Amino acid sequence: MAKQLAEIGVILLMFGVGLHFHIRDLMAVRSIAIPGALAQSLAATACGLLVALAIGLEWNIGLVLGIAVSVASTVVLLRALMDNDLVETTEGRVAVGWLVVEDILTVLVLVILPTLAVNADASVDVPQGGRSLVLSAGVAVLKLVAFAEVMIAVGARFVPWLLLRVARLRSRELFTLTVLVIAMAVATVGYIAFEASMALGAFMAGMVVGHSKLSHQAAADALPLRDAFAVLFFVAVGMLFDWRLLLEESLLIAGLVLVTMLVKPFVALLIVVAGRRSFKTGIVVAAGLGQIGEFSFIVAEAAKPLGIMPDSGYGALVACAIISIGLNPFLFSRLLALELWVQRQPRIRGWFERRIRARAQTANEHEVTRPPDAGPAGRVIVVGYGPVGREVARRITEGGLEPFIIEMNAETVLALQAEKKHALFGDASKAGLLIQAGIKSASYLVITIPDTTASQLILVNARALNPHIRILMRTRYLSQSASLQDAGADAVCCDEAEIATALAVLMRAHLRSDAR
Repeated sequence: MAKQLAEIGVILLMFGVGLHFHIRDLMAVRSIAIPGALAQSLAATACGLLVALAIGLEWNIGLVLGIAVSVASTVVLLRALMDNDLVETTEGRVAVGWLVVEDILTVLVLVILPTLAVNADASVDVPQGGRSLVLSAGVAVLKLVAFAEVMIAVGARFVPWLLLRVARLRSRELFTLTVLVIAMAVATVGYIAFEASMALGAFMAGMVVGHSKLSHQAAADALPLRDAFAVLFFVAVGMLFDWRLLLEESLLIAGLVLVTMLVKPFVALLIVVAGRRSFKTGIVVAAGLGQIGEFSFIVAEAAKPLGIMPDSGYGALVACAIISIGLNPFLFSRLLALELWVQRQPRIRGWFERRIRARAQTANEHEVTRPPDAGPAGRVIVVGYGPVGREVARRITEGGLEPFIIEMNAETVLALQAEKKHALFGDASKAGLLIQAGIKSASYLVITIPDTTASQLILVNARALNPHIRILMRTRYLSQSASLQDAGADAVCCDEAEIATALAVLMRAHLRSDAR
C-alpha cells in the first residue's frame, strides 16, 4: 500500500513540474542552463557508469545508476535557495533553469528507458531480439510525440473548458477534485494507449492545465496534496532501505556519493566559469546540484520492473540520497564562504569581472540579468471583486495605481482579463496564489471579502510572505476587529461601525433640518 501511495506521489510530483513548466522560464537562461545541464548530466552519467563497471555491474545497470545520480532534487534546491535568500537573484534563476533542463532530460529518459533492458531477463516484456536499440528508442520517441500531439489537439481545448465549467459552480472541493482527476486520467491514458510512464503522462497533464487561465488555482490546490503524497513516496523509499547494504555495497555507495557531491558540483562550476558567468553563479549552481532526490528514485522505480535496477543498486541510491541531502546544507554554506574569500582576492575577482564584461560586450542577450516574467504584479493587491472590491479597485485606479485582483468568481476574472486588467482566479488564502499575484513586491493588500475566517488566513499568509506590506481589511462585526489587528492588520474597517456612523450622520442631518 505504501508503494501504491508513493506512485500517486510521483504522479502528482510530475504533474506539478508540468504545471509550472513554461518555455519562457527556460529561454530566459538558455545560453548557460541548456548546454550546462547537458554537459553536466553527461559527465555525471559517464562517471556513474564507470563506477558501476568497476565493481562488476552490467553496462545498462550502470547507465541507469549514472542517469539517476545526474539529476538533482528540485525540492532540496529550492529549499537551499530560500534558506540563503537566493531565489529571486540572478544566481538562483540560473540554478532553477538548470534543473528545468534536467527535469526535461528525466522525462525523455523515462520514454527510452525500456530500450536499455535489451540485456535484461528474457521474462521482462521489453523490445528484444532483432530490434535494435536505436529503432526501439525511435519508436518510443514517436509514441511520445503522438501522445503530445493528442494532448495539444484535444487536451489543450477540453481541459481548460472543463476547468472553467467546474469553476463556475463555485465549489472549491469540486475544483480540487477535478484537478486531481485530470492528473490521474491523463497519466492512465498515456500509460495504456501510448505505453508512456504514469509519471510522463502526469507531466503532460500538468502542461495542459498550466495553459488554462485558471492554472494558478489548480496549482494552489494540487500543491498541498502533492507534498503530502511526496512525503509518502520518500517514506516508501525508506521502508525499502536495508542498512546492511552500507556494508555489503560500500564501494558502490561511496562511488555514487563521490559522483554526486564532488564530480557534479566540480563539472558545473567549470561549465559556469567557462561560460564567463560570475563565480557566485558557479558556486550556487554547483552547491545546488550536489545532491539527488525524487527524480533519481523515479528513474530507479521505472527501471526496477524492467530488470535493470537490482535491489543493491536501488539501496545504494537511497543511501546516496540520504547522505547527499543531509550534507547539502553544509556543502552550500562552505561554497558560499569560498565565494566570499574570492571576493577578497583582488586578482581573482578582477579576472572574473573582466570575463563577465567581455561576455556582455560580445553577447546579444542579457537574459540572466533580466528577471523572469512571472506575470504582472501590481503594487496593490485587492482580494475580492464584489461591490466593495469593485469600488475599492476603482478608487485605486483613479489614484494612479493599477490593482491586482484575486477573485473566486471565474466569470469575473475572465472579464477582467479580457479588459487587459491584472486578475487571478482562486482562493487567496493559498500562499502559492498570493506569491503568483506578487505579494512579495506589493506595497498594500486590501481584503474586501466579509468572511472573517478566510480573511484571517489570508492575513497570516500575506504577513509571513511580506512582513513589510500594509494590510487593510474588512470585517462584519466590531467584536472581530481587535483579533484581526492583533493578527497583523494595519487597519480594519467594520461593517457595523460604518453603518452606525452613516446612520448617525444622517440622523444629525435630519435633526439640523428639523431645527430650521
